[in-house]
Amino acid sequence: MPLDLTAGPVDLTRAICDIESVSGNEKQLADAIEHAVRALGHLEVTRVGNNVVARTHLGREKRVAIAGHIDTVPVNDNLPTRFETLAGVDYLWGRGTVDMKAGVAVQLSLAPQLVDPRYDITWLWYDNEEVSSDLNGLRRLSAERPDLLEADFAILGEPSGGEVEGGCNGTLRVDVRTTGLRAHAARPWVGDNAIHKAAPILETLARYTPREVRVDGLVYREALNAVLISGGVATNVIPDECVVHVNYRFAPSRSGEEAVQIVRDLFGEHHVTVVDLAEGARPGLDTSFAQEFLSAVGATARPKYGWTDVARFAALGIPAVNYGPGDPLKAHADDERVALSEIVACEQGLRRWLTAQ
Repeated sequence: MPLDLTAGPVDLTRAICDIESVSGNEKQLADAIEHAVRALGHLEVTRVGNNVVARTHLGREKRVAIAGHIDTVPVNDNLPTRFETLAGVDYLWGRGTVDMKAGVAVQLSLAPQLVDPRYDITWLWYDNEEVSSDLNGLRRLSAERPDLLEADFAILGEPSGGEVEGGCNGTLRVDVRTTGLRAHAARPWVGDNAIHKAAPILETLARYTPREVRVDGLVYREALNAVLISGGVATNVIPDECVVHVNYRFAPSRSGEEAVQIVRDLFGEHHVTVVDLAEGARPGLDTSFAQEFLSAVGATARPKYGWTDVARFAALGIPAVNYGPGDPLKAHADDERVALSEIVACEQGLRRWLTAQ
């Protein structure tokens, strides 16, 4: 079904949410977005896989990139979308409404209207944000077409409740492994139980006190948690291996290398294997560009605790912030829903900034 970019951001949010696009299944939505923006004469459109990039070329001194991922986590009986009112607030309910198709809809609503913005604009719609980093559409673009990402400032439409969230924590995932010796469960004394040996790992995690770290005026809260545990081969066998999967969310004042060393030191004699690592991003709010943006949208700056793709822009030397409709606490939730007023407010905020009205 073709997208009507004149429908307004609320109806556009509903339309694109109802095009199911769980990670790996983004083609239909990417096709719809490409078809809609190719009809706009003021934009140069490039398609790379299921990533769509649309750019103005007006000769402005500065360029901004405005990006949003088009994939969602799996649906759980929360499509199609519906409108609902709770405690006097009107919402759109359904998968993707918060994370982050409302932000994508804001971009799609503005793209046909901003034919003469104060800055050149690069609109980016990309795939596979919700899965492994090696599949991420922005990562692919940075590797294959870095020219398409060139900008002086970037905005990621991740849900931020209509406020501006600067930077993001880094994220590290490791496997902490214990080993033992298999034996019959009726004769455990001739074996060595690897699951029992994992107790000190869990005790260390339970005792951990998260740091709160001030970075460029914002306070980031770290987190260290066991998120998976596995071990054993049968119910009548003493296990010879146990693996505790640990996630460390570290403040952007640390490098990924420093985060890895902290975890290795924390678990001492245990074998630690790094599974995934993504650097954080400093807030980037000290630039005149960022201060101007904050003033235009009337938002309050606060830290982003989760990892987002602002880190990819930061790695390219592009200051970036998160700004989008939706309560981050409702991202991925079965009752995911976004306030209609936030969708409208974010669209108006970006319009004010990009038109200086």
